[in-house]
Amino acid sequence: MITPRTTRSEKLDLRLTGEAKQMLQEAAAVAQKTVSEFVLESALSEARERLSDRRVFILDEERWVALRAALDAPPRRQPRLEKLFSEPSFFDPNRE
Repeated sequence: MITPRTTRSEKLDLRLTGEAKQMLQEAAAVAQKTVSEFVLESALSEARERLSDRRVFILDEERWVALRAALDAPPRRQPRLEKLFSEPSFFDPNRE
């Protein structure tokens, strides 16, 4: 089965030591991939892992109910924040 190739239009330059380059070349050869394929697949795998808990999270029923209650609750008064917003902004051109 032939896999369709996707057009890659973006480029990412990378500076590295000779030792790091040699290691990537060896690892790519072991994986029977080009260095670009190896680096891209490795980086995307790491990116997916790091982002996974920021995109999907699972809660049990008790924690889900607590989260919904917190989200649905009216906001608490923040007197110090109210005071801050009632004063002229440092960036306001009309401030005294």
